[in-house]
Amino acid sequence: MTTRATRTPRRRTVVALAVILAILAAFVVRLVDIQVVKADEHVAQSLEFIAHRTSIPGERGSVVDSDGSVLAESVLVYDAQLSPQVIRLLEEDDKNPPKLPWAEASTRIAEIMGLDADELRAEVAAKLAEDPDSQYLPLVKGLSTEKYIELRELKVSSYLVMKPREVRVYPNGAVAGNLLGYLDGAGTAQAGVEKMDEKCLAPTDGEESYRTGKNNVVIPGSESRVDAVDGGTVQLTINSDLQWYMQQMIAEEAQAQGAKGGTVTVVEVGTGKIRAAAEWPTMDPNDLDASSPETWTSKLFTYPFEPGSTFKAVTAAAVMENAGVTMTSPTVSASSHEKFENGAVINDAFVHPTFQYTLAGALIDSSNVALSKFGTMVSPDVRHDYLERFGVGETTVGFPSETSGEIHPTSEWDNQSLYTTTFGQYFTVTAPQLAGAYQAIANGGQKIGLSLVESCTAPDGTVVTPRAPEPEQIVKPETAADLTRMLENVAVQGGNADRIQVPGYRVTSKTGTAQIPDGKGGYKSGVYYTSMVGFAPVDDPQYVVVVTLDEPTRVTSSAATASAFQKAMTQTMKTYRVMPSSSPMDALLPKFE
Repeated sequence: MTTRATRTPRRRTVVALAVILAILAAFVVRLVDIQVVKADEHVAQSLEFIAHRTSIPGERGSVVDSDGSVLAESVLVYDAQLSPQVIRLLEEDDKNPPKLPWAEASTRIAEIMGLDADELRAEVAAKLAEDPDSQYLPLVKGLSTEKYIELRELKVSSYLVMKPREVRVYPNGAVAGNLLGYLDGAGTAQAGVEKMDEKCLAPTDGEESYRTGKNNVVIPGSESRVDAVDGGTVQLTINSDLQWYMQQMIAEEAQAQGAKGGTVTVVEVGTGKIRAAAEWPTMDPNDLDASSPETWTSKLFTYPFEPGSTFKAVTAAAVMENAGVTMTSPTVSASSHEKFENGAVINDAFVHPTFQYTLAGALIDSSNVALSKFGTMVSPDVRHDYLERFGVGETTVGFPSETSGEIHPTSEWDNQSLYTTTFGQYFTVTAPQLAGAYQAIANGGQKIGLSLVESCTAPDGTVVTPRAPEPEQIVKPETAADLTRMLENVAVQGGNADRIQVPGYRVTSKTGTAQIPDGKGGYKSGVYYTSMVGFAPVDDPQYVVVVTLDEPTRVTSSAATASAFQKAMTQTMKTYRVMPSSSPMDALLPKFE
């Protein structure tokens, strides 16, 4: 029998257990509500109120020339602004006046920034008169680090704020400007090497993060930091001193000839490295608005033209290797105007009687008729193959918007183009492609891919060089040697002989005169895109030079390029201290039988 004394403790135990279970049940229900039912809401709230993230910007890499001279770099500049309200409060504080009164501080600030002190004080007074609580008065943008340090030493940061920002600067101005390209206002590469090597130059931003409590107190252990990684340094193959000279020279020559523009390309024979790629008009990436948008990229790589007679050497290579033709035999009969059996009409640039031309003579006199007859000794497919071997239809260095030129399949060659393709018409090239073709001739028939970028050096010192295509033997060494000898005879016996000689050096040359499309399916009348290409020294070829002029008007033929070619080749030999020719020229080749 249960007594009252024993029943009372039991009731108390049951009640206590019930209370405990109720409390636990409430905690469980609340825990489920927090961690399951409203989990997303609570996570979002925690991130919104306690997580702080700050981006740490990296610095864009530099571009340097072949000797390490800086062509493009990023620097910090500072935009200065004042808070008129803070100036007023400090000046009105009689108990704790500023160590440097505004009257004196404004004079010092004006001196450093190149402002008028009276005008500065008047602007602050006007702002305060308009609004006593005004907190913003912009001053000068783009202050240098030196100016920033001078201003900081005034110790007036309570009202003088200098916000840093990164800007791209080009220390040599317009030197290689068309090659370097530029960045837009947001710092995005738009053209040139800046865009071509974005992967190397672009930095990787870092991040700093931490968490705070309700009172903005940083939670210990919540801080984390990932440092930014600066961009790498791109080294170009360009020699900036040679580039500067070529730009000045081609600007003078183009204007003297009344041309719309001009270019000079210099390529190292043994490496394919582009040592100069100059053009006029040019642009200064520091001041784009001072030039036309047409100059904001490189015409060298983006403008295709018919190479004309400069590619007669390629036709000569094809017939020498596939039709048994030598420099002096067989010969072809050619007048200055002939109509072929298929109805095609071919003319030479000058009137002459019928000559029995050797292949060397056809190149020396640049006879279209004679080259047409030599060229058709092999099939169109063979000639098409040789055009491709010498680089027609392929880009050179992967420059932004670089054109590959145009080469039509032989199935599209009509009665006229069957012959015009023998002397550089009905296909197009760029100046670097033309330089690459002659690099192969100068290099014993071995074609080496052109290069504009030497390397990319990462911030940790790792050097990465671009992968280059394997050198290719596109013609026999003896064919290249015969072509070189004939091209030297062009330089010595051709119409520009007196104007292109470089004292002390044996030189090759070949001119080209291209018709310019009128945009209506035809060609412009009386104006041409002229070019001249050659290499030196003949006895040990070191450099190829290509000069072009766009629509010269003083002299409309390719002779307009003679002076510029001579100056460009002479300066190249001087710049690289190339040894003069040590052996005499072989006997002159006969032009006729």
